[in-house]
Amino acid sequence: MTLRDGAGAPAQVGALRRLRAVDLLLVSLGAMVGALTRWSLGEAVPDGSGFPWTTFAINVAGCFALALLPMLRVVRLQPTVAIALGPGLLGGFTTVSAYAEQARSLAADGHSGLAGTYVLGTVTACLLAAVAGRAISHRPEPEGALE
Repeated sequence: MTLRDGAGAPAQVGALRRLRAVDLLLVSLGAMVGALTRWSLGEAVPDGSGFPWTTFAINVAGCFALALLPMLRVVRLQPTVAIALGPGLLGGFTTVSAYAEQARSLAADGHSGLAGTYVLGTVTACLLAAVAGRAISHRPEPEGALE
């Protein structure tokens, strides 16, 4: 997989891009859509009492989706799409703050075992989802797929 810079030249892995106003706008718009989607899911399927399944599912799905992004040709070829979808959309969709607050609240309410299960379960499930997504997205490409 070869990432390209804005001019179509091979991008340096780990190289810093010059921050542009359009990048900030794309990340912001993506984050807005991601946060609204997360909030809408939380409203449609509230966690209720006990294990916070909605937040758990959102974070696992977000980790899986983030690892799948390299599968999309447009993400590999257009850094602006990559930042809009990665740190933007999926960064806004997933939530460490709600995860941490829910774990704290469970522990404060005397459910420290459930809080620990939630913390360890979320980290484990998110890592497994990211590994699965990466395995899927990093399969060898068919001959000529990127031409």
